[in-house]
Amino acid sequence: MEQFKDLVTITPWHMVMMLGNLLILTLIVKKLLFERVQKVLDERQARADAMLDDARRAKETAEAEKAEYESHLATAKQEVADMLAQADKTAAARSEETLAAARAQAAQMKQKAEAEIEQARKKALNDAKDEIGGMAMAIASKVVEREISEADHKALIDSFIENVGDAS
Repeated sequence: MEQFKDLVTITPWHMVMMLGNLLILTLIVKKLLFERVQKVLDERQARADAMLDDARRAKETAEAEKAEYESHLATAKQEVADMLAQADKTAAARSEETLAAARAQAAQMKQKAEAEIEQARKKALNDAKDEIGGMAMAIASKVVEREISEADHKALIDSFIENVGDAS
């Protein structure tokens, strides 16, 4: 090992030389590589920032469009609710109108039927009076033509009652 003893000894001059070499190598690396690497890293950072900005803008645009969509949706829902309420009101009004018209028509038909019934009753009464009058005249003429016995009188009354029953 002794033979290598001189080789292992580092003198201050060697130290200066090694530091100088290290400094030169560092400057060369800095000049040739560091600026290029820094430039690539800066470009990547700029692209990443641009992508983040684009994403942020897209998110803001999407949120704005979502808010506008929700606003339109709420407006449409309100319009539908208003239309349904109006349709209900219209249907109720038409229903009431139809019911009122049906009631009026039914009342009119009832009045007409009552008038017809009253007219038929009066006609029946008049016909009965005419028939009774005719029968009374026939009985009176038969009574005048002959003298009536008790049996004939009873027969005439029964005949009269029978004719009145036939007439009704």
